[in-house]
Amino acid sequence: MMKRNIKAVLAQEVEAVRNIPVTEEYDKAIELITKHVHELGGTLILSGMGKAGQVAMNIATTFSSTGTPAYFLHPSEAQHGDLGIVRANDIMLLVSNSGKTRELLELVALSRGLVSDMKFIVVTSNPKSPLAKIAAACLLTGSPKEVCPLGLTPTTSTTVMAVIGDLLVVGVMQQIGFTSADYAKRHHGGYLGAKSRRQSKNGDK
Repeated sequence: MMKRNIKAVLAQEVEAVRNIPVTEEYDKAIELITKHVHELGGTLILSGMGKAGQVAMNIATTFSSTGTPAYFLHPSEAQHGDLGIVRANDIMLLVSNSGKTRELLELVALSRGLVSDMKFIVVTSNPKSPLAKIAAACLLTGSPKEVCPLGLTPTTSTTVMAVIGDLLVVGVMQQIGFTSADYAKRHHGGYLGAKSRRQSKNGDK
């Protein structure tokens, strides 16, 4: 019985990933990140609350390790001084399943108080939400049903958010021509550091 239940959960998660809407918004998002970070010298700022915030934090570290400077800004801490790290030419990637997270809406207003033309990329399930409406690029999750038996705990939704983050990371890597040699400069330790150095010596093969 348990094995059958686990397979059913896996099938639901896989189906949710397969049903992520693939639109031209991805091209917009990748172009925006490339322009603001790699052409204008800004930084990619990610933010989210709760489980979505944890996903955003992971996306930020993956971007940084693959040549796109990024950091996670906690929306509540931003209201207590951390907002000061925001600069002109930065761009924000906000992750919110509902698209109406109060702290993120406040972060939008506060950020524009510092940088009036700040642009936002939004990952959400709700295309009609307040965050979706202010987005320069809106990436939809497809609003998958959570595998949580209560239908409450962020599970499938956060899986999909993480995959969307991977799509953006890979897209930007391809856009900037990121190589194993570039990776090795940023990842010195462990198995991945050694592997990237070997690949770099072998011509990225």
